[in-house]
Amino acid sequence: MRGFLFRIVITALGLWAAATIVPGITIAGWRSLVVAALALGIVNAIVRPVLLILTFPITVLTLGLFLLVVNGLSLEIVAWLVRGFSVAGLGAAILGALVVGLTSWFASTFISGSGRIVHVGKVEVHDRRLDG
Repeated sequence: MRGFLFRIVITALGLWAAATIVPGITIAGWRSLVVAALALGIVNAIVRPVLLILTFPITVLTLGLFLLVVNGLSLEIVAWLVRGFSVAGLGAAILGALVVGLTSWFASTFISGSGRIVHVGKVEVHDRRLDG
């Protein structure tokens, strides 16, 4: 449960960063932000896999770059579903999805799958050989 709440908070921070950085993405308030983060999680769990299957041939032809468009479409669907969250167009949606994805990736490096905060410290190894 704690991991789920952390993921929602991370997604909400990513959406907030996208609304701050990308022109064309607006959020009316914190409630809309939380609902949009929940909706994005649901859309990514249910709708995105269907979109990935349907667009697999063009994704292969573009060497995976079409995934940016699929992520943008997912953000557009959330904007269509959630009142108070709007995206001006597909270009803003693609940039916003890129910001949300990068923010989520960066924040996820500090949180494990169970929701525990991971601290990466300095590791020192003495008197060990790595070459054989």
